[in-house]
Formats: sequence, C-alpha cells, structure tokens
Amino acid sequence: MRLRREMVRRMELTHQLSEANQKLERLTMLDGLTGVTNRRHFDKLMIKEWRRAQRNKFPISLIMIDIDYFKKYNDTYGHLKGDDCLKKVAKALISSARRSADFVSRYGGEEFAITLPALKNDATVTVAKRVRCEVERMKIYHEKSDINKYVTISLGVATIIPVMSMEHEVLIQAADRALYMAKNAGRNRVVATEYDYNASHNDYGNIDKC
Repeated sequence: MRLRREMVRRMELTHQLSEANQKLERLTMLDGLTGVTNRRHFDKLMIKEWRRAQRNKFPISLIMIDIDYFKKYNDTYGHLKGDDCLKKVAKALISSARRSADFVSRYGGEEFAITLPALKNDATVTVAKRVRCEVERMKIYHEKSDINKYVTISLGVATIIPVMSMEHEVLIQAADRALYMAKNAGRNRVVATEYDYNASHNDYGNIDKC
C-alpha cells in the first residue's frame, strides 16, 4: 500500500510538473502586454509555415500592421493609455483573423503581423480590410491624429507561393514594402502585393465604408 501511494504521489507530481512546464512554454510564446504571439515565436512559426508552403506549393500571406501616429497618441495620453490602445488593437486583430491556422503577432512597438497560411491574395485583402474597419469601429479617440479623430491603422499585404530557393524573409520584406506604401499614400489604408520581381501592388485606400 505504501508503494502504491508513493507511485500515485509521484505520478501526480510528474503531471503537475508537466503542466507547469507547458504553462511556462506558453508564456514564453506570448507578448506580455497584448497576449498575442511575441516576435520570437512569430519567427519560429513563420519558418515552419514557410517550409510547409514550399513543400506543398501553396500560398502564404502576411499582413503587416502599424498604428497610425501612435507616438503622438502616447505623447498626448500617456503610456498607460498607449498600452490600453495596443491591447484593444490586438483584440481587434484576433477577432478578424478567424481561421485556426492564422496567427496574430506583436512584431515590435506599435507594429503587428498576421500570418495566413494557404490563403490567396484576394482573400487576405478581405481580412486586411476587415481588420482596418474593426479598429476604426472601436472609436479610440485620438485628437492628435493627422487623418482621423480616432485611432486608425495602415496595412501592408503580401502573398507568395514560395519556391525552394526562397527564404521567408522575402515575404516579410514584401509586406513591409506594402506597409511603407500604405503609410506614404496617406495611412488608414490597405496596400497589397502578390510578390513578383517587378514589385507590382494595388492600393485599396480607405474608401470602403466600415
């Protein structure tokens, strides 16, 4: 009986240790403020999904997102309000990326990323438009924004069917270029590109009613 009780006790301790390790692992994957995937885990997941897309010859899409005039928001309302704004935007991204395969990440500062495996460009643009409208509909007041009285976001979309010789940084660079174009064109808009060596792109602006 003593031996049996000892075995049960050890099994319980092993289970508790396993649960604690899993919880710790989950915590290392997440951004402490917003609760979405952190940059480190984004890099890991991106490589994993990129290689899967290479093997299966299907597309992979990335949306890069930047909160417009966020520095002015922080300077006006303070960092606590700024943190609250980041949390609300992250929540909007999560609610808009609805497939289980999609993952939302905090890329750094006020930048976020949504990775969408096996999704074509037009479907990804639809997600990006939904994200932009979801943030605008939250009506987070921003009196110092140069384009709107509420917080808005700019989005760069890129889609690639990767060949074996490509590295995943190509997708990140393409989405980042599209984001730069969105910001340069006036912000609060979606710019999308299907990757090619001519870097063609479509500016969807902010003309869609939210």
